[in-house]
Amino acid sequence: MRIAIVGATGNVGTALLRKLAAEGGHELVGVARRAPDAGAEPYRSAVAWHPVDIGSPDAVAVLRGAFEGCDAVVHLAWVIQPNHRQDELHRINVEGSWQVFEAAAQAGVQQLVYASSVGAYSPGPKDERVDESWPTGGLHTSHYSRQKAAVERILDRFEADHPDMTVARLRPGLIFQSGQASEVGRYFLGRFIPQQVAGTRVPVLPMPPTMIFQAVHAEDAADAYAKALTARAQGPFNIAAEPVLDPETFPPVLGAKRSVPLPVSVLRSLVWLSWKLRVQRTDPGWIDMAVQVPVMDTGRARLELGWEPRRTSQEAVTAVLGGMQEASGVSASAALRPGDQAAEN
Repeated sequence: MRIAIVGATGNVGTALLRKLAAEGGHELVGVARRAPDAGAEPYRSAVAWHPVDIGSPDAVAVLRGAFEGCDAVVHLAWVIQPNHRQDELHRINVEGSWQVFEAAAQAGVQQLVYASSVGAYSPGPKDERVDESWPTGGLHTSHYSRQKAAVERILDRFEADHPDMTVARLRPGLIFQSGQASEVGRYFLGRFIPQQVAGTRVPVLPMPPTMIFQAVHAEDAADAYAKALTARAQGPFNIAAEPVLDPETFPPVLGAKRSVPLPVSVLRSLVWLSWKLRVQRTDPGWIDMAVQVPVMDTGRARLELGWEPRRTSQEAVTAVLGGMQEASGVSASAALRPGDQAAEN
């Protein structure tokens, strides 16, 4: 099977490359803004690389050439920085996604798997789980959520226009691995806050009672994408590990014995001010998603794909926190390189 992975040097992309290369029997095509350095292993020898900015005016033509002869395209590419320049994010994330879909159609690709997100969902309940039929209208206060919802609408139209193409969309929770630690530090903390702050232990954790979210390890997310390819799956699939992270299950991950209630308005104001002053790089939309998006039911992925995560959500978070303390990364990936080696967006 010849498979093109768009965003192949990113968090899930590197994990999926490892997964598919280990399976064997695949021809792998990697698409990324910056291909790995010459000789970088294991990604260089096993993958045909195409450096492409998917948001550029000529991207459809370039991508069409990269997709020629491919049986499937997995679209994972997404940028979250620079989040003070949302026009740039829209160009790459929304317009770029449309160009990936269009190029796949023009190249005659028969299978498309798109990385959507729990962030695409409209506000929903925290005390019960929702399946894939929950509306994907996003949250208007989060650029990430708005753009994920916008691409869902584009994909709705694309599916209607290309009924012969098999299209799946996976909606994972937050995805973590130790190899993305340096990227997480750069993208969410910034240069003024050392990554080693992840090792700080506190007796209690101030946390809004409604901050309830889901996570999954990148290796388990990659397994879900691989299974979707093998099954030629169609439609949406929720992807997340257990347990749901909340004021009871999350504090132990950070070494805290318990949480204490913190009003959402206070946390959001602190995040907004520090982001506005560029002290740190996390915009308040991420807080809004944590307290507003619904808790997902992952039964469809488990039943139809035979997917079962091997790691808990707590282990996924622990992996990235441990990696941040060690400034871990993936040297072969321009996006995930450790420490100061990484190229800036």
